Amino acid sequence: MTENPQDDPHGIALTRTFDARRDLVFEAWTTPAHFAYWFGGELTVPVERMTMDVRPGGSWSLVMHSPDGSELPFSGVYREVVPPEALEFTLNDAYAPSSSEGELIRVTLSDLGDRTEMAFRQLGGNLTPEQYQQAEAGWSSFFDRLEGLLAQA
Repeated sequence: MTENPQDDPHGIALTRTFDARRDLVFEAWTTPAHFAYWFGGELTVPVERMTMDVRPGGSWSLVMHSPDGSELPFSGVYREVVPPEALEFTLNDAYAPSSSEGELIRVTLSDLGDRTEMAFRQLGGNLTPEQYQQAEAGWSSFFDRLEGLLAQA
């Protein structure tokens, strides 16, 4: 299920329910091998090109490889880490101004027994409405891969 406030050009709101326990969903967000599998959708994210210091103030970075051979670096800083229920971190890509903290990502995981509801929010106002639409489509495909990973757990 997707929520998308059409009149909000400053962010993304998505909600997904996964057939997996909350601790497994949280682990998929915070373990390099799992995150590398689903982040980027069909693009390759080599684990050896990732860092994840999952604690408030800790940084993360990764490099996606596109089919044309180009590299897409992403990075940020964790602001809040509350296992297994919440994550908040910044997200920057190569196009973000160096003075920008980037976009803010908030992930809230609600325990539904053997299932988990994930509320995802990207905020910041650093992108155009068209870029937010592209980012939303990207996250949706990433979450499809996350769903596939969790189905294997």
